Amino acid sequence: MDVLVTRQMPGEALKRLAETCRVDVWREPYPLPREELIRRIRDKDALLCLLTDAIDAEVMDASGRLRIIANYAVGFDNIDRKAASERGITVTNTPGVLTDATADLAWALLFAAARRIVEADALVRRGDWRGWDPNLMLGCDIFGQTLGVIGTGRIGTAFALRAQGFDMQVLYTDEQPNRVLETRLGARRAPLGEVLANSDFISLHVPLTERTRHLIGPCELACMRPEAILINTSRGAVLDEQALALALDQGRIAAAGLDVFEREPQVHPELLKLPNVVLLPHIASATVHTRTGMADLAVENLLAFQRGDEPPHALRPDQPHP
Repeated sequence: MDVLVTRQMPGEALKRLAETCRVDVWREPYPLPREELIRRIRDKDALLCLLTDAIDAEVMDASGRLRIIANYAVGFDNIDRKAASERGITVTNTPGVLTDATADLAWALLFAAARRIVEADALVRRGDWRGWDPNLMLGCDIFGQTLGVIGTGRIGTAFALRAQGFDMQVLYTDEQPNRVLETRLGARRAPLGEVLANSDFISLHVPLTERTRHLIGPCELACMRPEAILINTSRGAVLDEQALALALDQGRIAAAGLDVFEREPQVHPELLKLPNVVLLPHIASATVHTRTGMADLAVENLLAFQRGDEPPHALRPDQPHP
């Protein structure tokens, strides 16, 4: 197969792919421009792409040979699956391997926001620390508090289970009951508004769909406690960034920790001005083990397809987002 790969990847997976395929890799450390994507895909049978690549009908139609799209991510909202299905193009993802890394990073954001880690580090580096002070960098307790989890798929469940070590009460909202969380943590399922109103920490773990776009907006933020902290490691557009910036600026919620943004790599300018929000460059899965494993899964999907086998992580046209 002729394969277009839209970014260099860690590990040896691309070398393995190159043993049996002709591989064209975009080697720059920024997303492949759309016009270049369309130009390069014209003679390709397969595409290994990132969540930063919008793969729609126009891109698919630029190649008369495209048969498989291997997404280097667990989410696949960047791919028009309906268009792919209509064209007989297989779509795959990389589930499971990034669950723990993402759950860990969500907790890192929670701690950083609650204990003002980034602000405190900046204070020391500026040379403004004048010694121990009873009122210096007062943050929020974590142990024994109430944790709200919005979405309890693989990552949301893994995130919530880590709360056991901090003796937290867990509330969650999801379309289906989560028996794992209810059995192991005594977690309670509740409507979104109730979770928002009764949680000290709220973490978002829903896929981006038309139903979840701006799921957390002005009304939802108004439901939250003034001392509450909001964490987002799902997709940026799940959260109304303008509304969040206003709530943070006015002290209607205490803090936030964000790893994802609606128009990446752009960050809402009002968020950049605020000290009570931790901003990360979409690094939830950024461990050597995880990112290497994602590349291995993506390449295995491609190689299985080339052998004539069903790719291990092929998506059904109607498969719900993780």
